[in-house]
Amino acid sequence: MNLGIYEQLITGVLKTKLDSLDRQSFYINTAPIDKEEASRILAQHLSSAMHQAFGLIKKDVTKQIEIANKIIVLLQQEIAQYDFKEDIIDAEATILKAVFTTIDNHYSDLDLRLKEITPQTRLTQSELFTGGNVGLSLESELKKEIASANRIDLLVSFIKWKAIVILKSAFEDFTANGGHLRVITTTYMGATDAKAIRELAKLPNTEIKVSYNVDKERLHAKAYLFYRNSGFHTGYIGSSNFSRSALTDGLEWNVKITTKEIPHIIAKFQKTFESYWQHAEFELYDDQLHYEKLSGAIKNNRIGKAEEGIINFFDIKPYHYQLEVLEKLQVERHIHGRFKNLIVAATGTGKTMISAFDFKRFRQQNPQATFLFIAHRKEILTQARHTFRNILRDSSFAELWVDGLEITDKRHVLASVQTLN
Repeated sequence: MNLGIYEQLITGVLKTKLDSLDRQSFYINTAPIDKEEASRILAQHLSSAMHQAFGLIKKDVTKQIEIANKIIVLLQQEIAQYDFKEDIIDAEATILKAVFTTIDNHYSDLDLRLKEITPQTRLTQSELFTGGNVGLSLESELKKEIASANRIDLLVSFIKWKAIVILKSAFEDFTANGGHLRVITTTYMGATDAKAIRELAKLPNTEIKVSYNVDKERLHAKAYLFYRNSGFHTGYIGSSNFSRSALTDGLEWNVKITTKEIPHIIAKFQKTFESYWQHAEFELYDDQLHYEKLSGAIKNNRIGKAEEGIINFFDIKPYHYQLEVLEKLQVERHIHGRFKNLIVAATGTGKTMISAFDFKRFRQQNPQATFLFIAHRKEILTQARHTFRNILRDSSFAELWVDGLEITDKRHVLASVQTLN
């Protein structure tokens, strides 16, 4: 058998193969089935076996239903605690596609309406969108997902006006008919269009939360979740923000997931979105109260705008895990006398933020403190300067030493590796 790592349920045939291997020549590792995982592992195995078996008699649907019902009856006999009667499949071999009310329904042709709102990729099967799907675009599928949903959660780093133009009618119909829309986005990199947020805010039954913490690099997620009262929820997770190219002809990769196929992923999506929604970093947006704040944050964070030196400061506080790092730095310096310290942290945990808060405290104690920040790209240096200026509330703090730029004050410098070389 092939060498490598496995997570394979050991069948009788596989055990025979393993027993035939010389233990002096082969390392074989096995583990007992975890009780908490047993139901998933065994159901997955049975599903695979039934899929293969039914494939051999795929033209005889009646026979497949008979076998499936026998299995369900056996489960009923073996496990008395659970009533499987609702799972017995009707002999007519049909699938329920929709239930609509005809009272006050303004669609004259419900068959046509069902066709218009049913995603081509269906509600029970996952799919990969690569931007090159023949005859299938993310734009067309999202319009159908929106039209057939009862509630929608969107989590995107940025939202562009042209994307709103594409989906505007779909969102208007959705919210006008009682659908509830929640959106989480950011002003990171200044990529969001303020008028796109303003347009979304006009919709009824719509809530928007924005992260103005422009110096955080945490939220790169692009995910959409479509809830349905029928229980057939679907989601999209991938590389597409809300931009025209991402929704149309861009080479973006997105995976469609379904609650009927991988419910644990949908459940994790729901839980994570709710945790973001409740987090203080994401502020509820009111267009009348917050449009200027939004526009200012976008302008300040847009690459290239930093040279103008105009900043609207925002209150930014360290997260608890950042505070822990800052406290450890204090201990290293003041208790152990160690002033050369290295911070190692995962991408997106806010290393630049930690540095800025640390320097702020250090400069308060040492007003003449000097500062050197090194990175390999101008964009990173520019973004870092935004961070330090916001934290220090000093719009003139530090100069960029990159791309041949000359510096006049060498006390506070953000330099590129190339310049220093």
